[in-house]
Amino acid sequence: MENNKQQTLTHLDEKGQARMVDVSDKSHTHREARAMAVISMQPATLQMILDGKHKKGDVLATARIAGIMAAKRTPDLIPMCHPLMLTSVKVELLPNVDNNTIEITAICKLVGQTGVEMEALTAASTAALTLYDMCKAVDKAMVIHDLQLLEKKGGKSGHWQRANTLKQ
Repeated sequence: MENNKQQTLTHLDEKGQARMVDVSDKSHTHREARAMAVISMQPATLQMILDGKHKKGDVLATARIAGIMAAKRTPDLIPMCHPLMLTSVKVELLPNVDNNTIEITAICKLVGQTGVEMEALTAASTAALTLYDMCKAVDKAMVIHDLQLLEKKGGKSGHWQRANTLKQ
């Protein structure tokens, strides 16, 4: 916990049973979340992606589209997530040749009654999984890591930003 306030698990009722949180009385506010994931690979794998020589096509474009699609399908994957009317989903993939990684950042926005953290995390992780899927034939040793929420804005809890992020 980041503050001294007592925190409760909102997806459990008074009997400890799983439930979808009732957001009926929450105000509609602008909400935004930013999440990231990193995938590490062999230098030759990264170079193949950057040179556009992968036989499956444009790996980065496919991963970007997969991330966007995943954000829109989050409530189909995470049981207690509300279906949301996303107004924006952006997925950026930044190759880092020095570290043999691709850093993935997902930003989701809406005006609504509940946050978009899970959508941003789902977008980032699915983009990373898509990169892995497309390149696993040439590099089975790839590692997906550092999946994390970087920032959220809006709602009753306001603005939160992770300290010491890999990418600001």
